[in-house]
Amino acid sequence: MSAPTDRKFLGRLSLPERRHLTDALRTETVGGVLLLVAAVVALIWANTFHDGYEAVSDFHFGPAALGLNLSVEHWAADGLLAVFFFVAGVELKRELVAGELRDPRAAALPVVAALCGMATPALVYVLVNTAGGGSLDGWAVPTATDIAFALAVLAVIGTSLPSSLRAFLLTLAVVDDLFAILIIAVFFTSDLNFAALGGAFAGLALFWFLLRKEVRGWYVYVPLALVIWGLMYNSGVHATIAGVAMGLMLRCTTREGEEHSPGEHVEHLVRPLSAGLAVPLFALFSAGVVVSGGALRDVFTQPVTLGVVLGLVVGKAVGIFGGTWLTARFTRAKLNPELSWPDVFAVSVLAGIGFTVSLLIGELAFADDPALADEVKAAVLMGSLIAAALACLLIKLRVRKYQLLVTEEDRDEDGDGIPDVYEEGTEAYHLRMAEIHERKAAEHRERARLAGAPSDGADRPA
Repeated sequence: MSAPTDRKFLGRLSLPERRHLTDALRTETVGGVLLLVAAVVALIWANTFHDGYEAVSDFHFGPAALGLNLSVEHWAADGLLAVFFFVAGVELKRELVAGELRDPRAAALPVVAALCGMATPALVYVLVNTAGGGSLDGWAVPTATDIAFALAVLAVIGTSLPSSLRAFLLTLAVVDDLFAILIIAVFFTSDLNFAALGGAFAGLALFWFLLRKEVRGWYVYVPLALVIWGLMYNSGVHATIAGVAMGLMLRCTTREGEEHSPGEHVEHLVRPLSAGLAVPLFALFSAGVVVSGGALRDVFTQPVTLGVVLGLVVGKAVGIFGGTWLTARFTRAKLNPELSWPDVFAVSVLAGIGFTVSLLIGELAFADDPALADEVKAAVLMGSLIAAALACLLIKLRVRKYQLLVTEEDRDEDGDGIPDVYEEGTEAYHLRMAEIHERKAAEHRERARLAGAPSDGADRPA
């Protein structure tokens, strides 16, 4: 029996996977920039016109008879973020059936890295608050990664990571979202209304049945999704769970004659709505905390807020890098020779940006203490800012290497729309390149002949 072959970690993606990654991250990057803008606007608004910000955030509307007379802030957190988690559910399903997570052996490394990247920040938070006598309720706040914010940081500093590192970051975020959803469902579920919960499950069953029967039409699914969301909200389970449940039900494999699966098609339609509207609006009404010298000092002196900051900055980096290194060490997975462990560490630090889901969990964890909830928001902002700054420094140190790798990945000398790295082992590619070089050689021979020919009136040798 032959020995098992060593696997390559952070190796080259397949061409379809690379194209999907490029399309998805392009939207997330634009959404991340909008997210940054929304966060800045929220901070300026809350610190210059605080009463106006609070009045808009607390403004209630919606059908009270259905239990949905909610504030603007709650509509953003419970309603708009359901769209975000719907996209997360589709992305998770696609990763499980057609992406990086479909092969259990290949999936082991990013899954373990993501789990360590959630467990270590929680442990850091618990240790800080146990030693300082703080509340343990916020242990889940620093466990989340915000990929849109991370990509926006890369866009702002003008740096593009090689596709393998971007895929690793996306896979981390997908697994991260899955466990964040589980944390919200298990630890932040209030008293259950079993009638509403049963109605939500019945709606989900109907949603699944219609998908299996290949019923088409947004006018069928959108009203049904709204009913499911409303029932889930009234059940006591966080309403965003409805979004991820529906996302997981979509088929993400292609059949004969299909260029894209239904899941990919729907994700392509909904992702811009999530990244460009839902998440920035959530940030606008969640990131508006009053910043002062005293508030910033409290972030680094109070155990709850210090635990959040250290969890994001230290816990994420140590957890993801340590989990990755240990898994690679004991599974004999070889690191892509074009990259090195400092590259993995830079991405691990970048994953410490935990904006959207961390803000949501902070609101849920300290719902009974609005003042502490605002302090936790400030800690999330500060921790994410520090992680972003450190990641920028580490990535800038290696930016020339990344630029060379990205240029090589995108090189398309034969002009057929497919990067050359995916064709260099094929006969057809080399024949095309030979034809191109022969044509160029003939052109240069003709230019040489014309350059060497004597012009009219020029001196000729005797």
